[in-house]
Amino acid sequence: MAKSSAAKSGDVDALEFLSNPDKYPPANVCAVFGDDAFLKGEVLAAIRRQLLGGADGEFGLSVFAGREVELRDVRDALDSVSLFGDGQRLVIIEDADTFVSDHRPELEEYVASRCREPSDTRFGSARRTNVSVLVLDVKTWPSNTRLAKAVATSGMAIKCDAPTDRQAKSWLTQRAKAVHDVRLEAAAADALLELVPPELGILVQEVAKLALVAGPDRLINVKLVQENVGGWRTRVTWDMIDAAADGRAADALGQLDRLIASGEKPFGLLPQMASSLRRFPTAVQLIEAAEKNRQRLPPREALAQAGVIPFKLGNAERQLRQIGRQRAKQLTQWLLAADLAMKGHNSSDERARMEIERLIIRLSLASSTAIGRGNSDAARLAASTRS
Repeated sequence: MAKSSAAKSGDVDALEFLSNPDKYPPANVCAVFGDDAFLKGEVLAAIRRQLLGGADGEFGLSVFAGREVELRDVRDALDSVSLFGDGQRLVIIEDADTFVSDHRPELEEYVASRCREPSDTRFGSARRTNVSVLVLDVKTWPSNTRLAKAVATSGMAIKCDAPTDRQAKSWLTQRAKAVHDVRLEAAAADALLELVPPELGILVQEVAKLALVAGPDRLINVKLVQENVGGWRTRVTWDMIDAAADGRAADALGQLDRLIASGEKPFGLLPQMASSLRRFPTAVQLIEAAEKNRQRLPPREALAQAGVIPFKLGNAERQLRQIGRQRAKQLTQWLLAADLAMKGHNSSDERARMEIERLIIRLSLASSTAIGRGNSDAARLAASTRS
């Protein structure tokens, strides 16, 4: 796992915030920054729970796409009061880097006019009504800008960079107990980090799965991890699926070679690919259904509705754009054809492998070029796929 540098003075580390959110109630302006999409999603969800709480709270929420929203719409959302709920307003601007760059003077003015001294802006259990909170979801947040300095003084900035292994293990142990009522042994946490990709979101999912199979002692130990968590093959399978969806055919075919050489059966790989790839045609269906109703559904939101987990949304959105709408619509048919071909009476391991290679090539934008650097069998497949 990537090593995280110490947070700048005044910044709150995401894991520290998530461990005890009540200690850090949001101010009128919050910046959530960094490159870990999973942590950002968790932090934003925690802020929503803090501010909006009950069933009527969602009426006080507005979420905007930073590349598309106008400043006047943000101001209107911050100044309006819902007919329902307790008067709290939460406005989140996702991917707000461009928005911040375009409206930096106006945001500086807003911070100066709306953010009070720290002792006045914080609100705990006795929350005040008619409080508006603006959250900027950004990748970068340079500390030397006037806006960052103003937020550091009277707002709050939460840093969402990939934690160190030590930080991740400590937080996973706390989460296992708080969320799943299981005890995660230190050695088991070490084993997890060795067996799965060093991404916090994936580690969280693995802990959730292990909690389901933990015995009556509610203990996750090394043996349980080794028996229920995939090793490097799991990592390579995920890498292969990502490379295929990205259109990197040569990389995906290389990963397929490694998996099969290690004894993995192609028949077992297709279901794993299908479970990830089916989300793309589902997202396209949602987008086109919205268009028929003369509405616009952003790809990121469509992918979220299709079941893509939050920390994977950035990659999935890029992959959907690479695949394109027409090929995404064909994916269900391609997956079904591959499944039927593998289950035919004369199917074999070699035939099954060919079907996976064909699917990888179809997902690649420049299959003939990429395959030329890969293997010759796949180059032969490319010609038949295009025909």
